[in-house]
Amino acid sequence: MTYPERFSNLPAYAWPRLRALLDVHEAGGDTINMTIGEPQHPFPAFVPEVLVRSVGEFSKYPTNEGAPELLAAICGWITRRYSVDLTPNRVMVLNGTREGLYNAAMALCPEVKNGKQPVVLVPNPFYQVYAIAALSVNAEPVMVPATATTGHLPDYASLPVDVLDRTTIAYICSPANPQGAVASREYWATLIALAEKHDFKIFADECYSEIYRDTPPMGALEAAVAAGCDPERVVVFHSLSKRSNLPGLRSGFVASGPKNIKEIRQLRAYAGAPVPMPIQRISERVWSDEDHVVTNRAMYQDKFNDADAIFAGVKSYTSPEAGFFLWLPVEDGEQAALKLWQETGVRVLPGAYLSRPDPAGDPGIGYIRVALVAPKDETQRGLTLIRDCLYT
Repeated sequence: MTYPERFSNLPAYAWPRLRALLDVHEAGGDTINMTIGEPQHPFPAFVPEVLVRSVGEFSKYPTNEGAPELLAAICGWITRRYSVDLTPNRVMVLNGTREGLYNAAMALCPEVKNGKQPVVLVPNPFYQVYAIAALSVNAEPVMVPATATTGHLPDYASLPVDVLDRTTIAYICSPANPQGAVASREYWATLIALAEKHDFKIFADECYSEIYRDTPPMGALEAAVAAGCDPERVVVFHSLSKRSNLPGLRSGFVASGPKNIKEIRQLRAYAGAPVPMPIQRISERVWSDEDHVVTNRAMYQDKFNDADAIFAGVKSYTSPEAGFFLWLPVEDGEQAALKLWQETGVRVLPGAYLSRPDPAGDPGIGYIRVALVAPKDETQRGLTLIRDCLYT
């Protein structure tokens, strides 16, 4: 039996790699899991009530693009958050952002650009679905380092013109996973101008947008309006997983120009799985409520402050602008993760499990990613153990 070769060179996914690294060794203490970005703060108290009230709708096939009430709630949230007015034909509901980040490439990436194989630009390190999407549409994924030198965001403008002229999609994550960097107004303006000049689309992964310190991160839709660019130029992805502590709900949305959304909806109609109606009813209510988001953000801000205090004496420490990860420099991420596990019981993710080697080296190898998603006391204990084990 023959299998396709397009995915044959993929490394093992992060979590099997981590289990293979750590689980053959005994923990050096009670386990504190700081690996996966799975929020452990309470989700909104009204969720069970909405589920019970709408549970009968499991007997119905869901609306493919999203119920009108949910689309209206999402458009309302976009207006309140970004001062951008969208009509429902510019939005589609998703089973979380990962589905959208993949399927949007399937729907929008042309087979050829300027007579050549298309290029998809990917920040390095990155959320792994970006690269899989590129391979699935037979594009060449070009990994662009997002390191301290570039402010932990990719410098796409530094790429050769021939690469940019073949580019069809540029993925960008702001706030960035794993580094916590935020794209500034100037960064967005430069990227949008580059996309306009070389005619590619920007896929903006903004699922960490509501977890920040003081200033709400600027969004791609907001930047596109400010630049006066073609509304089809920017495609944004949002989720309730981080904003509302509902990773198991699998609910998010994609927003763009009406032509892009029409193409994405067409693919969903033939090959997608719409969000169940009770989940859509919950999502409608959650997007319409901001009180729980403010409470959630305050808990993360408190943990940011704890991290800053715990690592105050570590010269190499950089405090994140947003998101809920620390991107901590070490000599070797795998060795550091193994040392932590064997000596303390703390589990973290080696940075190289989120990156790929390039000619200049591997931008993730000298880091570990630490998730600040556990309750405050557990997070404080974990961070203190990391500091004492690796930095003293």
